[in-house]
This record gives sequence, C-alpha cells and structure tokens, in this order.
Amino acid sequence: MRILFLGDVMGRAGRRAITENLARLRKEWRLDFVVVNGENASNGMGLSGDHAKLLLDAGADCLTLGDHAFDQKDMLQFIEKEPRILRPLNFAKGAPGRGYRLFDATGGRKVLVTQALGQVFMKRAYDDPFGAVEAVLKAHPRGGMAQAILVDMHCEATSEKMAMGHFCNGRASLVVGTHTHVPTGDAQILSNGTGYLTDAGMCGDYNSVIGMEKTEPLRRFLTGMPKSRFTPAEGEATLSGVLIVTDDRTGQANEIHMVRNGGLLQQSGPQA
Repeated sequence: MRILFLGDVMGRAGRRAITENLARLRKEWRLDFVVVNGENASNGMGLSGDHAKLLLDAGADCLTLGDHAFDQKDMLQFIEKEPRILRPLNFAKGAPGRGYRLFDATGGRKVLVTQALGQVFMKRAYDDPFGAVEAVLKAHPRGGMAQAILVDMHCEATSEKMAMGHFCNGRASLVVGTHTHVPTGDAQILSNGTGYLTDAGMCGDYNSVIGMEKTEPLRRFLTGMPKSRFTPAEGEATLSGVLIVTDDRTGQANEIHMVRNGGLLQQSGPQA
C-alpha cells in the first residue's frame, strides 16, 4: 500500500493547503490511505467539527489529534459520531472517542491507526504511552487483520519519539512523530521493517514561529511580556509529512519518502 501521513495542520493556511492539494496528490501519488494530524487546524488550537469535515471531505481517511484534542468544545460530541477521528490512547480515562481504529483502505485492505501522547516536557502527566501502544499492537499483529499499522507519537522529546520507534520496530509499519511543527530529516526503515520519522512537521506557513505569526512570539522572547494572543500565520503553506510503501503480506515498510510539498520547503515529491 501507498500511505501518506501529513503533520499538524496549522490554522487557515494549513487547511487551505489540504483542501487545495490533497485530492490531486492522492491521484498523482496513487495513494491508498491518508492520515492527517488535525491537532491545530482551528485557529492553532484544536479541531472543530466543521474543520474536521473540511479535512475529511478533502481526502483524509483518518484524522489524529493530540494534547489539544478537545480545545474546541464541540469536538467532545463530534468525535463520538465521527469514527474517522482519533484522540490519543492515553489522553484521559473516560475521554470521548477512541485512541485506535481499524480502517478500510483500497482493495479491501485494512489499516490500523493509533496515537499516543508522550510524557517528557509535556504540560500534563499523561499515562504511560508505551503500555498503551503495547496493548494495541499485541491485539493487532502486523500482517494479520491489518495489512498496515501506523503509530502517531505526539510529544516534545525526540528521544521519546525515537524510543517509541524502536519499541514498535517489527510490529508497526510506520512510527511518526508530531507536535513540534518542525520537520526532521531522518526518515528511515528500521531493522525489522518499521518506517520511522522523528517529526512530520506541520502543514502550515513556515514564514512564522512554528506556525504562529512572528510578532507576538518575538516580543515575548525579547521582553518576557505578552501583549496579545498568538495568531496563526496565513501565508502560503507547505504540506509536510511522510509517505511509505508497505508490503500487504507482512505489513513492513519497503520504501519511505519525506514529503515537503509547496510553500517555503518545496521539494520533489515521491514518484507515482
């Protein structure tokens, strides 16, 4: 299968990049399944139901969230009726929605997607992400009911993301980090066939401070004093993420390609 994962959608610029380009990329790159992290799609803080519909209608098969999962209060109810949206496995006991799901892909194949929140440098003390992911992987062996398995590791620390990659090596098809909005250049296939990228980056305007208009973040760094709210930058966005090609029989990744499409980080995409 050819599976595309796109990093954190940041505000209006990120939404626009998805709606204007994803359908074309699905066709040009012959994609079988698309996962989009929608964590910051609504004004940089969470995901609203209306914006979730927009991303799904644009061609996403699954939306993952993150630590801002329920910043938009309507998501508390919307996620219960929209099975294509996943919140983190270890967000909170009793949180609405689900942290993993088996999805239909092209040709009758199945893709399992799950997400966990890290613990290092995060604002809240979330439950153990490794134990949460272990339970899902143990119940869904790669190459069994799921022809491919994707793990979205949403956290600050690169070390924690790398540890999750090695923890899932041989059991997931892809482990990809989200949350920092800064794309890394370390796409690789680990020793037992798991694709890995420390951070997918954001789908947003890179002429910014991690997606926010520059003036207020710079003021706070220079003076230590806030003056106004952060607002998402609204220039041309780059779609950032990773594409893998998997073996349907084993679920292992045979190819991995970093994606930087449009905007300031434009580079050649994967070949169709």
